[in-house]
Amino acid sequence: MILTGPAIAAAVRAGEITIAPYDPACLSPNAYDWRLGDTIRICDGDLDAAVATTFTERTIPTAGLVLEPGVLHLGVTLEKTGSERYAQLLNGDRTTGALGIWVHVSAPLGHQGHAIHWTLEVRAAKPVRVYPGMTFGKLVFLTALGTPASYQRQHAKYAATSGIDISRLYEEFPQGAP
Repeated sequence: MILTGPAIAAAVRAGEITIAPYDPACLSPNAYDWRLGDTIRICDGDLDAAVATTFTERTIPTAGLVLEPGVLHLGVTLEKTGSERYAQLLNGDRTTGALGIWVHVSAPLGHQGHAIHWTLEVRAAKPVRVYPGMTFGKLVFLTALGTPASYQRQHAKYAATSGIDISRLYEEFPQGAP
């Protein structure tokens, strides 16, 4: 089941959901409107699953930064979110989609217990200027059934993520590319 905006607000007040910084104006009927952070990584050259991705990291200036088509940008959410009780789904929204921005299509699930600034996969259909702190998508909280298993207590690749993180699939290729 999806939490309503008032249920999200109540869970934040009760300490069951962490959203920092939290702005009650970002609540919508069934979600929280998350915002783009101020840092972006621009992935360099061709990508290879067996090799760590090289990138250039930039601070998004208050005057904005133009995202270019055909380039993988890795961004970060302004908010750190998490919950030991609820799972999360992070998506772009109609507002950014109407600008030709596809954001976070491949990995929308935030497991119970994973409290993070989300790494965002961002692609642009046309050159488009983005700004730090702009609304960039919606975060939904879901009731989980069954015995909880906190992601932070597992030996998972991304459990210690503290900001933008490149793919770590290369760790599964201990001898390099097959």
